[in-house]
Amino acid sequence: MDGEIAPAEVYELLEDGEDVRVVDIRSEAEFETGHVPGSECIPFHALPGRIDELDGASYVVTVCPHGKSSVQAARLIGSYEGVPDDARVESMAGGLDAWDHELESDADVASSDEPTSDAASDAPF
Repeated sequence: MDGEIAPAEVYELLEDGEDVRVVDIRSEAEFETGHVPGSECIPFHALPGRIDELDGASYVVTVCPHGKSSVQAARLIGSYEGVPDDARVESMAGGLDAWDHELESDADVASSDEPTSDAASDAPF
């Protein structure tokens, strides 16, 4: 683990399109209510069994509600042999409590996929 990263820095990385994997370690239900845009959910309890999903990742930031459990998750990921030795693995300091930007929810994603024209609203499906 390389330490902690400020939420503002995570935001900048995402805005700049950097190749960073943001891993939210909360439950699926918590994740669905709101998460860092572009993040993926791998619940902490499932991380040991799903850690291979991070094979080859060069930069991983872990996220939790308060920035405590994500430190442990970052340590686990950093010690995983599938993550390159030169990979950066950091925990977002302060967790979602410190995130000053809008969160994305699964409801937001679903509503953006719905048709917006009035003609589509008359469709039987």
